[in-house]
Amino acid sequence: MEQDDESMTNTCDADDPTYQPQNEKVINDTAEENTSECAIIQPSISTLPPVLPVIPVTDSGIIPKVHNVVSSVDLCCRLDLRKIAFRLRNAEYNPKRFHAVVMRILQPRTAALIFASGKIVVTGARSESDANLAARKYARLIQKLGFNVRFKNFKIQNMVASCDVKFPIQIERLYTSHSQFASYEPELFPGVIYRMTRPRLVLLIFVSGKIVLTG
Repeated sequence: MEQDDESMTNTCDADDPTYQPQNEKVINDTAEENTSECAIIQPSISTLPPVLPVIPVTDSGIIPKVHNVVSSVDLCCRLDLRKIAFRLRNAEYNPKRFHAVVMRILQPRTAALIFASGKIVVTGARSESDANLAARKYARLIQKLGFNVRFKNFKIQNMVASCDVKFPIQIERLYTSHSQFASYEPELFPGVIYRMTRPRLVLLIFVSGKIVLTG
């Protein structure tokens, strides 16, 4: 099956000068002062937009370990949840508790929430490729029950990863230096919550050196 398949039955789916910041008007004191046609005035610092902190890129050798990838896909058809729960193994459906079928497979080890609208949410994958493979397996199982399934709009919704920098982190100093992007309330949560904008991530940073990344 392909992600944008129309039918699950057909496929398995300069040189310009650059001036350094200055606080004064640039005036040429040489004999060419009278021939100069322009002068540069540096804007007031208060008028400049806030600048994101610049974090140097280094080869630290730290590679975050992915623990969970959450993805979604649209099967583009209405589903009979009772039929799915009755006909498929490892499928549970209790409409009084939750209006979706909960189904699990072992390869890759994941769980899926299957909704009557045809939407599926897959959790527990350890990589994007595993998430895609698992979504396709759920779609194929449902298709075999006679539903007119199509595999559309597969998307990674969220990822959770962690790493260990192997040294203690002065989280109070970190919070003070980056308070524009971080929050720290030790009486409520023991770590600094740091929100990055590029890429859009949320980091939970602990004094032990452990970091949890979500986004």
